[in-house]
Amino acid sequence: MYSNDGFRGAMDAGMGSDGDVDALAALVADAEAAADVIRAGQVREVRVLAAAGVLAEKQAAGASERVKAREMALRGIAAELAGVFVATDRTLQRRIDEARDLVENYPLTMAAWEAGRIVRGHVRVIQEIGCIVPADERSEFERVAIERCEGETPNRVRAALRMLAERMHPRTFTERHQEAAARRCVQVRTGADGMSDLIATLPTVIADGIVDRLTRQAREIINARAKADASDAAGRGVGAGGEGDAGASADAGRADASFAPDATGADGPADATGGEGSSFVGDARTIDQVRADVFSDLLLAGTPALDPTASGDGDGVLGAIRAHVQVAVSALTLMGEDEGPADLAGRSPIDAATARELAGDATSWDRLLTHPVTGTVLECDTYRPTAAMVRLLRARDRHCRFPGCRQPAIRCELDHTIAASHGGPTHVCNLAHLCKRHHDVKHHTRWRVRQLPGGRLLWTSPTGRIYRENAPPPLVAFTITDALEPPGPSDAPDQFDAHGQFAPDQFDAPGPSDAPGPSDAPGPSDAPGQFAPDQFDAPGVPGAGGWPARTGPPPPWSPGRSGPRPATDAPF
Repeated sequence: MYSNDGFRGAMDAGMGSDGDVDALAALVADAEAAADVIRAGQVREVRVLAAAGVLAEKQAAGASERVKAREMALRGIAAELAGVFVATDRTLQRRIDEARDLVENYPLTMAAWEAGRIVRGHVRVIQEIGCIVPADERSEFERVAIERCEGETPNRVRAALRMLAERMHPRTFTERHQEAAARRCVQVRTGADGMSDLIATLPTVIADGIVDRLTRQAREIINARAKADASDAAGRGVGAGGEGDAGASADAGRADASFAPDATGADGPADATGGEGSSFVGDARTIDQVRADVFSDLLLAGTPALDPTASGDGDGVLGAIRAHVQVAVSALTLMGEDEGPADLAGRSPIDAATARELAGDATSWDRLLTHPVTGTVLECDTYRPTAAMVRLLRARDRHCRFPGCRQPAIRCELDHTIAASHGGPTHVCNLAHLCKRHHDVKHHTRWRVRQLPGGRLLWTSPTGRIYRENAPPPLVAFTITDALEPPGPSDAPDQFDAHGQFAPDQFDAPGPSDAPGPSDAPGPSDAPGQFAPDQFDAPGVPGAGGWPARTGPPPPWSPGRSGPRPATDAPF
C-alpha cells in the first residue's frame, strides 16, 4: 500500500505556514482588483483616443480638401494629447487610428474586454488577425475568437485564430500564398557598430526549415565541443596516472582523439592517425552565435543543391562563385598602428580587425592616392598587374631581364623596378620579368636597376659596372613575300607603324649615301646586334653599318633584317 502523505508534507513545508497561505491569497485578491482597474483604464483610454479621431473627422467635414484637412486636424489633436500621454505626436496619431478601428470594427471584442472575459493581449491578437476577415463575416470571427481566448494566453491562441481567419477569407490561402511568394527577397539593413541585419523574406516552411537545420548543426558543434573538453580532461588525467591508466583508457582516447585540443599527444591522448588537433580550443560561443556563424559559412562557401548551370555529372558554376566586398582602409590601420574604422563601400564602417582579416585573404589591392585636403581620389593603382599587362610584358621581355639570363618569361616573376612599397606604380614602364634567382639578387644584394622608356634596363653591378639590357626583338614576325618594284629616291623611310616598325609599304634602297660615316660608328654603350638611337651595326659584313653586298633588286624587307632608321628615340 502506498501513500503520498510524505510528499504532501514536503509540499506543505515548501508553502510555509497557513498564515503565509492567507497572505498569498490576499495578494492574489489585490492583483485581481489591480487588473480590473488597469483594464478599465485601458478601455477608457481606447475610447478617448477613438473619440479624438471622430473629432478630427468632424472638424474636417466642411473643408474643400477633406483628406488634407482631416490630416491636419488629426495632427493637431495628436500633438495636444501627446503632452498628456508623454509621447510623440506621431505615436499618438497611430494609436488614435488603432483605437478608432477597434471601437468601430470590433464591438464584440470591446464588450468582452470591458466585461473582463479577455485581456489587452487577446484584443491585440484579434485586431491584428481579424483585419484579413471580410467585414460581413467579422462578427462571427469575433464570437469564435473570444470563446477560444477565454482561459488561454494570447500566444497560445494566435495560431488557432490565424487558421480561423484564413478559412473565412474569400480567396483561398493557396492563391494568396502564390502572390506573396512572388515577392520573396533578401535585403540588408545596416545597423550600428559594424553590424547589419540580413533579412530573407521566404515561404514559412522554408524559413522554419532553415532555422531548424541551423539549430541542429549548432547543437552538434556544441556537443562536439563538450566531448572535446571531456577528452582533454581525461587526457590530462592519463598523463598523470602512468602507463597502467593510459592502457585502460586507450580506446576512449582513440575514440575522441579527433576532438582533443591537441591530438599529437602533448595535451591530450595520442592519435594514431596523426591529426592536427581540435578546433574547439577556446570556443565559448553561444548557440545563437554558432547558428549565425554556420549560416554565414554556408552562404559564403557552400554550393547550392539546385544549380541550373550544372550539366550531367559535372558541377555547375554557382559553387565556384565567391563573395566580393569593397573595403577602403588606411595604411596605418592595416599595419596595426591605429584602430580606426575601415569603409565598406556602399554600407557602413567596419572594425579594423575585420579589415585586416579581409586584407590577409585579398588576392589584389588597389592603392588610392587622395588629395591631402579634400580627400578626393586622384589616382588608383594596384600591386598585382592586370591580365593585359602580363600578356604584354611576356611578349616584350620573353625571358629574364637580368644580363645574360635566358630563363623563359613564363617561369619568371614580375618585378617592380621601383618597389611598390617605395611608390613604384604597377605599370609596364615599371615592370620587368626576373627569374627567382635574379629577383632575389635585385632585392638582397647591391645590384641596382633603372628602367628606361621602351623597357630598356640599365643594371649597375656592386663594382659600378653598367650593363644595358634592351628588350629582345621578336625572332618571328610577318614577312612580305610579293616581289616589289625597286623603290625610288622619294621612298625614304619617314613613317613608323604603331609598334615602332617601318610601315610595310615603305622601304629604303641602300645607296652610296647610306655608307656609314665616322659619326655612325657604334659607341661602347651599344650592345652588338641592337639599334642605338642613331646607329646600327651589321657585324661580319663588309662596310659595317651598311647593307651586305648584293646584286640585282633589293630583297623583300622584313622586320628581322637590319637597316637604317630615322634618327629618333622611339622605343623598339
